[in-house]
Amino acid sequence: MKIPTATYRIQFRNGMTFDRAAALVPYLKRLGISHLYASPVFTATAESTHGYDVTDANEIEPAIGGRAGFHRMVTALKGAGLGLIIDIVPNHMAASLENPWWRDVIEHGENSRYARHFDIHWSRRLTLPFLGDTFDAVLKNGEIAVRPDPKTGKPAFAYYDSFYPLAPETWADREAEVLNLTDKAKIAELHDRQPYRLMSWLEAPRDLSYRRFFEITGLVGVRVEDKAVFDDTHRLILELVHSGAVDGLRVDHVDGLADPKAYLHRLRREAGPDCYITVEKILAEGEDIPADWPISGTTGYEFMASLADVLVDGDKIGALRKAYHDVVGKPVNMESELRAAKLLMVDKNFEGEFTTLLMLAMAIARGEAVRLDEKAARSALRELLVAFPVYRTYGTAQGLPPADYGLLQKVAAKVRTGVNAPEPAALDFLIRILAGEISEDASGEAAVFRTRFQQLTGPLMAKSVEDTLFFRQHMALALNEVGAEPVLRVFPLDRFHAQMKMRLERHPDALSGTSTHDTKRGEDARARLYTLTEAPELWAACVARWRRMNHSNVTALNDGPAPEPAVEWMLYQALAGVWPTTLHPHDEAGLQALEGRFSAYVEKALREAKLRTNWADSNDTYEKAVLDYARRLLSPTNHDFLLDFFGALQPFIRAGLVNSLTQTVVKLTAPGVPDIYQGSEALDFSLADPDNRREPDFAALERLLPEDDKPVSTTEEGWLRGRLKQHVIARLLRLRRQMPTLFRQGDYLPLAAAGRRGENVLAFARAENDDALIVITPCLVFGALRDSLARPQMKCWPQTEIILPHRLAHRRYRNILSGEEIVLTDRIDLASVDGCLPVILMS
Repeated sequence: MKIPTATYRIQFRNGMTFDRAAALVPYLKRLGISHLYASPVFTATAESTHGYDVTDANEIEPAIGGRAGFHRMVTALKGAGLGLIIDIVPNHMAASLENPWWRDVIEHGENSRYARHFDIHWSRRLTLPFLGDTFDAVLKNGEIAVRPDPKTGKPAFAYYDSFYPLAPETWADREAEVLNLTDKAKIAELHDRQPYRLMSWLEAPRDLSYRRFFEITGLVGVRVEDKAVFDDTHRLILELVHSGAVDGLRVDHVDGLADPKAYLHRLRREAGPDCYITVEKILAEGEDIPADWPISGTTGYEFMASLADVLVDGDKIGALRKAYHDVVGKPVNMESELRAAKLLMVDKNFEGEFTTLLMLAMAIARGEAVRLDEKAARSALRELLVAFPVYRTYGTAQGLPPADYGLLQKVAAKVRTGVNAPEPAALDFLIRILAGEISEDASGEAAVFRTRFQQLTGPLMAKSVEDTLFFRQHMALALNEVGAEPVLRVFPLDRFHAQMKMRLERHPDALSGTSTHDTKRGEDARARLYTLTEAPELWAACVARWRRMNHSNVTALNDGPAPEPAVEWMLYQALAGVWPTTLHPHDEAGLQALEGRFSAYVEKALREAKLRTNWADSNDTYEKAVLDYARRLLSPTNHDFLLDFFGALQPFIRAGLVNSLTQTVVKLTAPGVPDIYQGSEALDFSLADPDNRREPDFAALERLLPEDDKPVSTTEEGWLRGRLKQHVIARLLRLRRQMPTLFRQGDYLPLAAAGRRGENVLAFARAENDDALIVITPCLVFGALRDSLARPQMKCWPQTEIILPHRLAHRRYRNILSGEEIVLTDRIDLASVDGCLPVILMS
């Protein structure tokens, strides 16, 4: 297997085509990338901006170049010695009329060849929740009629631009009569005879006959656990792997599958031993992927989360929390907030999935002659789901693996002793079903329950934490990130070192990401916002002053002020994270461009919080008031605030840039395969999607990258425009390609800094045989920086040194960034180096 030394993620669609990607190959090679990492390239819905709504898994998207364009890109990559990794989506496809398989199921119901390709509950008619109101209401309003489908000429229910085909047996013998239907009662009767039921999209959370992806009714679950379905959905994928066009696969949302382990083993068998495979998987703290999965690891969210142990000031974060509580007006209990978010998901957003599980449990109880009160069972199931601490377990028809069985017992014990403890007998029965401790006659139903339960805990966790809680609680937005823990914790540097050692031991070939198409903010925005934990009193004073300056823009509504204090805190912090390093308050065009992006983010943040507005039922008055406030912040006429904000932000910008370089160097030198998200090789201050999926200015990035190997430039402009970061990346990626064994297998050696500023240093080494790399990076240096990063920052590390173990001492080293040759004794005196810059020494 050819393991990547570094990947570069490109988002196709929205103007990015295969030919444009092929034109970037010389730049990627010069940057030091070994593999292009592509977003989904298969045919998706016409308006898709991301490609995860696949309509044909066996066709390359024509809009981005089709098979011919794909081949040209592959040829360019291979010609330059670069590989290709593609993102595949086995869990779901588009529930769209553009999907020929789905359309066939709509037309033929259970008789369709594809009726078992999708995860549909065929105990009733297929639900199609794509109407703006109930079927009766849209029929009464004349919004639906029977007309010929413009593409097929066959009768169909016409609803605006959508044409839902009629089952042949309901019209074949009387086509002319059907096409002239005008009587609404007869249209309703015809609808009743279809294998599907058209319904309002608002009914989907509580009444859906198919498994969806999270809350998205337009994405239907696929049953890849069935070999025939696997073969049909992976035909082209495997062809591309076997032909050598594709070197690796990234598996999207592996936790959504009925049996991830079985799927991955089948994928490995079919793709072969040389295919590099990673999975998108969110790991809780202390959790690891199952050891028997035949993959190289995850896409790296756990690596991103581990960086907080380096860049968060754990000694001062309590002061930031107190300041936030003062603004909110009360202490925030994160455990209670997490429970509230999960209950919202269980009771409302996933009501249908929950009810299906409950009915399964009741049916099993009847079959087992167990007296199970439905109300008690509902309470027990609810508490069990809410208490679940990880995305899922990996039970099969045979029951739970030992580790998952142990986890289930711990969760059950917590539920039993909790303040909301359900009836013990009901909880015990659910645990028996999940554990497989049930009669053989009920084992089939128990296996279905187990699978459905496991397929629900992941979406429940994701939507509760990432897409609800993280938009409700704003103490430190840098910590509200995919893969991060939602509850309070400490940030010890020793834990980071332990995690890196474990990463080397277990998953040395996993991806190490810092930005993705799904992160809540770009890596440089996050790096800047970490610095708020270093100066909490200063930040709190700034927010208090800015709130006073903009108080006249707060609107008094019947349900409270808009924005409320907690949202004001969020707005200033989000604006601080997204503010471009070179944007000046007098730049009206720049302010206008930022205002458009910022407003879109604010609307999303308000709706995801689901407090005073949401996606299903927007509160237009509230949203307008908050958006007006946000837009006013960036209005050129609000010059007093803008000048104050700009000035106050400068030390956070400088410290954030140092943080950015530290996390970049760590990503490139610690165990794992560094993944560069498009454009983040310079600076990435993006917000949540769709902002983070904007195409970067590739032409500017190419111009920015130096052609030679001169020492890294550390000018002020180099810091502010991302040239320094890009230059460091290029220098280290070339080193990785020259010495892949050192970075893949080399020991990870934590190095301790002693002395006056030892807490401001993260240091470690990688060593393999006679090769050694020493990495020394600054951290928590907010209070030590001067007013310009271009000047020497000697005061960062005075009277501080690193003691070297015998394995690293008394050797000649070359500074990778400066080119300087030095001979080390048994220690490194950090007073002699620029504390803003990482020190990377190669022997």
